[in-house]
Amino acid sequence: MVDLVLGDDHEIFVDALVSALPERDFHVVGTAASAAGTVDCVRRHRPDVCLLDRYFADGDGLSVIGDLTACRTKVVVLTADGDVRGIREALGRGAAGYVNKMCGLTVLATAIRAVLNGEVVVELAAPRAPKLRGTTDARRLASHLTARERQCLELLVEGAQTRSMAKCLGVSSATVRSHVQSILTKLGVHSRLEAASFALRHSLIEVPEDRSAVR
Repeated sequence: MVDLVLGDDHEIFVDALVSALPERDFHVVGTAASAAGTVDCVRRHRPDVCLLDRYFADGDGLSVIGDLTACRTKVVVLTADGDVRGIREALGRGAAGYVNKMCGLTVLATAIRAVLNGEVVVELAAPRAPKLRGTTDARRLASHLTARERQCLELLVEGAQTRSMAKCLGVSSATVRSHVQSILTKLGVHSRLEAASFALRHSLIEVPEDRSAVR
């Protein structure tokens, strides 16, 4: 297996990757929720690859790329930020890859293996399709969601954890987990991350202006 460290302060996103990556022969040996913590984690575990978010409470993730590569670890910046200047800066500082979080697990897995083979990879999210073109199948699947399941899907995209979702919806955590599992089944995806990515790609929900409001 390929050893990975995940540096990201989005807990639900990290949890989804920790659950899904082993199925693709990746071993998550450590996680960290800050830039400094990511450096410490990489120094401790010496993984093959570090998946690094762009922004943390303690600074820009790009600023620690040099510290990570000094540990002979390949760095793939995994972020929702698509700023071209950020891509150039990341690669200039030594990152081997830059992948948008909305590209999905298959693209991410391919990118990780590519950088281990010495390639430099940049994968950006596909432009959003027009509202009524190219989304027929997605909308057909989403039409089977109940009103409560659609609310849960909106909260997943916002990054809400199970406890926050339960509080927001006024239900138990067990009920939330049941709704989420139903969403995964109806949309034909395998994780919360894929469900959120699917919803965003096909404009199935309206994305709030402040997506950090629910954490």
